[in-house]
Amino acid sequence: MAAARRAVDALEQACGPLARHFGDTVDSRRLKVDVARLRDDLNLLCGSARGVEVFGDRTYAPVTWDDGYDGEVSAPGRTLR
Repeated sequence: MAAARRAVDALEQACGPLARHFGDTVDSRRLKVDVARLRDDLNLLCGSARGVEVFGDRTYAPVTWDDGYDGEVSAPGRTLR
């Protein structure tokens, strides 16, 4: 993880002169966002490396919260099928 963080830091430093050279363009802004997203993704991976999440008296694997589906979500007039 430390090597990946150093690589993202180096990438960010390397992209700085490019952004200054090309100015405030769509592509330079996207590059900046992409580097920030890499950093965020590494932070997410570090969180999942902890192994378990504890809520109250129950322990859950982190993947429990990553399926993107909540079977308890409903709205008035809607039912689950």
